[in-house]
Amino acid sequence: MESGRITLWLNLLVCAIILLKAEGDFVPITLVENAVSKGAVCLDGSPPAYHLDNGFGEGINSWIVHIEGGGWCESVTTCLNRKDTRLGSSNQMVEQIAFSGYLSNDKQFNPDFYNWNRVKIRYCDGASFTGDVEKVDPTTNLHFRGARVFVAVIEDLLAKGMENAENAILSGCSAGGLATILNCDRFKALLPAGAKVKCVSDAGYFINVKDISGAQHIEEFYKQVVTTHGSAKHLPPSCTSRLSPELCFFPQNMASEISAPIFLVNAAYDSWQIKNILAPGVADPHGLWRNCKLDINNCSPDQLSIMQDFRMEFKKALSVIGNSPSNGMFIDSCYVHCQTESQETWFTSDSPQLANKVRDCILCSLLQKMSVFVWLLVITVFHFISNSKA
Repeated sequence: MESGRITLWLNLLVCAIILLKAEGDFVPITLVENAVSKGAVCLDGSPPAYHLDNGFGEGINSWIVHIEGGGWCESVTTCLNRKDTRLGSSNQMVEQIAFSGYLSNDKQFNPDFYNWNRVKIRYCDGASFTGDVEKVDPTTNLHFRGARVFVAVIEDLLAKGMENAENAILSGCSAGGLATILNCDRFKALLPAGAKVKCVSDAGYFINVKDISGAQHIEEFYKQVVTTHGSAKHLPPSCTSRLSPELCFFPQNMASEISAPIFLVNAAYDSWQIKNILAPGVADPHGLWRNCKLDINNCSPDQLSIMQDFRMEFKKALSVIGNSPSNGMFIDSCYVHCQTESQETWFTSDSPQLANKVRDCILCSLLQKMSVFVWLLVITVFHFISNSKA
């Protein structure tokens, strides 16, 4: 028994050392000071920011621009709560962050993109870079300028070498993944005409479904986001001409009209969506879903059945992407949210070993990494949708 525990702890220690090594170098922050004069600012009026790790060798003219996630603020009250945090002010952001996953500069952990120019755009507007309200209320000093921030950051990157890009990927996680979908064609339009431009959304395919109480909770929430931030003018006109603006915040209603190639990485049992769209706290006043959301092993048969229904709705929402040869997707059945930026779910040395259900998701991550790479560099359709059930 004791030797077994020692072996377990040694294995955990080795894994920890490997993951620490995989974190890679720390990358300093860059503030886009000249964006302030353009009104392209964070919620509190501070300049937008990003982290850039320069490419080298054969990757010198290839770029990955990754957008940070962090939810949304749907009202003046929630945006005020966000204003004095890193999600609303560059004054609150750390000076350096570690790059891992497919932002890593270590060939061992990121063999396909380690030598590309890798960028992480900090998220500080609260509306997936779609907001644009000119007037600023002096009593709150809130600036809803996410759409301007996006353009200002991309223009700054163009001046630092991206104007010579041969390959360029816009990606993002969670709210950043949604920003990737919503801004994909805008990104393409800002890049050189000869560049191969593609978009990868990680856990950004949020779907419009009723919660467990039967209410359209997420639809109402997005309506408030779009209204507060004045996002309608920066959502696709092809969508807003036929649907109300908040419905165009859902990828299922506008992704089919994106002209640039797009690849989706998502879990069909996306943990954030299960917790906040399917079973938000407001729909579960007695906390019957609390333990289930924390660990799906605690879910009752009825709760698992409801989650299976959510998975089917998710798959249905994906159908709008179609079988275009320029698009692709990797949809696994893990209970997880965001998978490309974390080293554990992007690429690790033990990924091929299938020992238990946890390893199943790690194995999926290896396939995910391979499928993203194949789709990015070889223009071919790649669709993988896991049929595993919770």
